[in-house]
Amino acid sequence: MSSSPSIYAFIDGGDVPVPPDMELVRAVLGPHAVGDPQLTVSEDGSLRFWIRASDGSEAEISADETGILVERPDTGGVFAIVAELVAKLEAVIIDPSTGRAVCRTEERAQLPASMQEEAIVIDMTGNALEAALSGPTYRAPQ
Repeated sequence: MSSSPSIYAFIDGGDVPVPPDMELVRAVLGPHAVGDPQLTVSEDGSLRFWIRASDGSEAEISADETGILVERPDTGGVFAIVAELVAKLEAVIIDPSTGRAVCRTEERAQLPASMQEEAIVIDMTGNALEAALSGPTYRAPQ
Protein backbone atom coordinates (compact mmCIF):
# COMPACT_ATOMS: atom_id res chain seq x y z
CA MET A 1 0.00 0.00 0.00
CA SER A 2 1.51 3.33 -1.01
CA SER A 3 -0.82 5.64 0.93
CA SER A 4 -0.22 7.00 4.40
CA PRO A 5 -3.24 6.80 6.72
CA SER A 6 -3.47 8.91 9.88
CA ILE A 7 -4.67 7.95 13.35
CA TYR A 8 -6.66 10.40 15.49
CA ALA A 9 -8.67 10.19 18.69
CA PHE A 10 -11.84 12.22 19.19
CA ILE A 11 -13.92 12.73 22.33
CA ASP A 12 -17.64 13.46 22.58
CA GLY A 13 -18.03 14.52 18.94
CA GLY A 14 -15.45 17.28 19.18
CA ASP A 15 -14.06 18.58 15.89
CA VAL A 16 -10.46 18.72 17.13
CA PRO A 17 -8.59 15.47 17.76
CA VAL A 18 -7.09 14.96 21.20
CA PRO A 19 -3.35 14.26 21.57
CA PRO A 20 -2.45 10.57 21.54
CA ASP A 21 -1.12 8.89 24.68
CA MET A 22 2.57 8.83 23.73
CA GLU A 23 3.49 6.28 26.40
CA LEU A 24 0.86 3.91 25.01
CA VAL A 25 2.20 4.49 21.49
CA ARG A 26 5.69 3.56 22.71
CA ALA A 27 4.40 0.50 24.56
CA VAL A 28 2.59 -0.86 21.50
CA LEU A 29 5.17 -0.02 18.84
CA GLY A 30 8.40 -0.46 20.80
CA PRO A 31 8.48 -4.28 20.63
CA HIS A 32 8.16 -4.11 16.82
CA ALA A 33 10.70 -1.33 16.25
CA VAL A 34 13.81 -1.89 14.17
CA GLY A 35 16.70 0.52 14.09
CA ASP A 36 18.35 2.62 16.76
CA PRO A 37 16.06 3.03 19.81
CA GLN A 38 17.94 6.23 20.71
CA LEU A 39 16.44 7.87 17.61
CA THR A 40 12.84 7.04 18.55
CA VAL A 41 12.15 10.17 20.61
CA SER A 42 12.89 13.61 19.16
CA GLU A 43 13.83 16.66 21.23
CA ASP A 44 10.30 18.01 20.84
CA GLY A 45 8.79 14.81 22.28
CA SER A 46 7.54 13.45 18.98
CA LEU A 47 8.08 9.78 18.25
CA ARG A 48 9.29 8.02 15.12
CA PHE A 49 9.28 4.26 14.63
CA TRP A 50 10.19 1.95 11.83
CA ILE A 51 8.26 -1.20 12.67
CA ARG A 52 8.41 -4.70 11.23
CA ALA A 53 5.87 -7.50 11.70
CA SER A 54 6.87 -11.16 11.97
CA ASP A 55 5.99 -11.67 8.28
CA GLY A 56 8.52 -8.99 7.28
CA SER A 57 5.98 -6.27 6.39
CA GLU A 58 7.00 -2.80 7.52
CA ALA A 59 5.81 0.77 8.05
CA GLU A 60 7.23 4.02 9.33
CA ILE A 61 5.13 5.61 12.05
CA SER A 62 5.47 9.10 13.45
CA ALA A 63 3.48 10.52 16.35
CA ASP A 64 3.17 13.96 17.88
CA GLU A 65 0.55 15.94 19.79
CA THR A 66 -1.61 16.30 16.66
CA GLY A 67 -1.88 12.63 15.72
CA ILE A 68 -0.10 9.65 14.21
CA LEU A 69 0.96 9.07 10.61
CA VAL A 70 1.46 5.56 9.24
CA GLU A 71 3.77 5.99 6.28
CA ARG A 72 3.71 3.53 3.39
CA PRO A 73 2.56 0.40 5.25
CA ASP A 74 3.32 -2.86 3.44
CA THR A 75 0.51 -5.35 3.01
CA GLY A 76 0.56 -8.03 5.67
CA GLY A 77 1.07 -8.35 9.39
CA VAL A 78 2.04 -4.72 9.97
CA PHE A 79 -1.69 -3.93 9.79
CA ALA A 80 -2.27 -6.07 12.90
CA ILE A 81 0.20 -3.85 14.77
CA VAL A 82 -1.52 -0.70 13.50
CA ALA A 83 -4.95 -2.13 14.38
CA GLU A 84 -3.73 -2.91 17.91
CA LEU A 85 -2.48 0.66 18.27
CA VAL A 86 -5.77 2.14 17.00
CA ALA A 87 -7.84 -0.05 19.33
CA LYS A 88 -5.72 0.63 22.42
CA LEU A 89 -5.79 4.37 21.77
CA GLU A 90 -9.57 4.17 21.23
CA ALA A 91 -8.90 6.08 18.03
CA VAL A 92 -9.87 6.05 14.36
CA ILE A 93 -7.76 5.74 11.25
CA ILE A 94 -8.44 8.05 8.33
CA ASP A 95 -8.42 6.48 4.86
CA PRO A 96 -6.31 8.90 2.80
CA SER A 97 -8.02 7.93 -0.46
CA THR A 98 -11.54 8.76 0.75
CA GLY A 99 -11.06 10.89 3.87
CA ARG A 100 -13.44 8.58 5.76
CA ALA A 101 -12.79 7.30 9.25
CA VAL A 102 -12.30 3.57 9.77
CA CYS A 103 -13.14 2.61 13.34
CA ARG A 104 -14.81 0.28 15.79
CA THR A 105 -18.42 0.87 16.84
CA GLU A 106 -17.23 2.35 20.14
CA GLU A 107 -15.26 5.13 18.46
CA ARG A 108 -17.88 6.01 15.85
CA ALA A 109 -19.97 7.82 18.48
CA GLN A 110 -16.92 9.89 19.47
CA LEU A 111 -16.43 11.26 15.94
CA PRO A 112 -17.59 14.72 14.92
CA ALA A 113 -21.17 14.52 13.65
CA SER A 114 -20.01 15.35 10.11
CA MET A 115 -17.85 12.19 10.05
CA GLN A 116 -20.15 9.67 11.72
CA GLU A 117 -22.41 8.80 8.79
CA GLU A 118 -19.59 8.02 6.37
CA ALA A 119 -17.44 6.12 8.89
CA ILE A 120 -16.53 2.56 8.01
CA VAL A 121 -17.13 0.41 11.09
CA ILE A 122 -15.01 -2.73 11.39
CA ASP A 123 -13.70 -5.19 13.94
CA MET A 124 -10.28 -3.64 14.50
CA THR A 125 -8.11 -6.50 13.28
CA GLY A 126 -5.21 -6.38 10.88
CA ASN A 127 -7.08 -8.16 8.11
CA ALA A 128 -10.20 -6.01 8.44
CA LEU A 129 -8.17 -2.80 8.60
CA GLU A 130 -6.08 -3.71 5.56
CA ALA A 131 -9.24 -4.59 3.61
CA ALA A 132 -10.96 -1.35 4.63
CA LEU A 133 -7.99 0.76 3.51
CA SER A 134 -7.19 -1.10 0.30
CA GLY A 135 -10.62 -2.13 -0.98
CA PRO A 136 -12.44 0.75 -2.70
CA THR A 137 -15.89 -0.65 -1.96
CA TYR A 138 -15.28 -2.49 1.30
CA ARG A 139 -17.87 -1.71 3.92
CA ALA A 140 -18.25 -3.89 7.00
CA PRO A 141 -21.75 -4.63 8.30
CA GLN A 142 -22.93 -1.91 10.67
